Amino acid sequence: MFLTRRSSSSRVSALLYPLLGACFWASVAGYKPVIIVHGLFDSSEDFKNLKMFINQSHPGTNVTVIDLFDRSASLEPMWKQVEGFKAAIYPIMQNAADGVHFICYSQGGLVCRGILSTLSEHNVNSFISLSSPQAGQYGDTDYLKYLFPQFVKSNLYHLCYTGVGQRISICNYWNDPHHRDLYVNSSDYLALLNSERANPNATEWKKNFLKIKKLVLIGGPDDGVITPWQSSQFGFYDNNETVIEMQEQDLFLRDVFGLKTLAARGDLIICSVPGVQHVFWHSNETVFHTCMEKWLE
Repeated sequence: MFLTRRSSSSRVSALLYPLLGACFWASVAGYKPVIIVHGLFDSSEDFKNLKMFINQSHPGTNVTVIDLFDRSASLEPMWKQVEGFKAAIYPIMQNAADGVHFICYSQGGLVCRGILSTLSEHNVNSFISLSSPQAGQYGDTDYLKYLFPQFVKSNLYHLCYTGVGQRISICNYWNDPHHRDLYVNSSDYLALLNSERANPNATEWKKNFLKIKKLVLIGGPDDGVITPWQSSQFGFYDNNETVIEMQEQDLFLRDVFGLKTLAARGDLIICSVPGVQHVFWHSNETVFHTCMEKWLE
């Protein structure tokens, strides 16, 4: 009986000690902090599942969902949101000697691009863009019907490409392929980020953006909100509403803010997952394990 107990105890120890060692290593060495930026009409409360996935996969990770511009406040102009989120995020960066990771969902992915472009001293390792309209938005979605019931995609440019319209976040990245000149000349946000309009800061912004170690672009054909869904991976419509993939886009070919450089470095990751509707990207465990987990070391 004594031998049996001792043998059993040894087996338990053999299993327990490596686990305790792993936990100790995680607490001592630590995983890089993860900063999550929400999207349109979201709040920090919507990311409980994603936080759980991260902490199960990487125990001890410091995960912060920035609680700013929640719900209707997410309609504030994009540059205002960039400055607000930047002020909240910068202290976390300063306390992370080995850097941080970004997970930025939907509209939040464009907020994060603004931060990465304009913050020269950022220390972001992985920038995970989770179903974000990186090349712009152009679609008759439920969001559009809710926000602008008197408009459809074909005539929203009448509002968005005005001074009043540019005070609404979605208009800052509304990209009407049939009114390209109006978009380029009127967009106070996306056209500048993409250097589609002359931008005196373009060189500096590109340098800042390229400080990231990995860019992970996540999206899928069943999203239902990001239109076209390929915008989540920098594809977009031409003037016939035919999708032109990222590698054929002018902003890639001319490497205006660093996409081509990232691809050449091997640091541009495309992750497409079918069957995921827009509101479920951050709570889908398969998406986390397939597209995010490995980039959060």
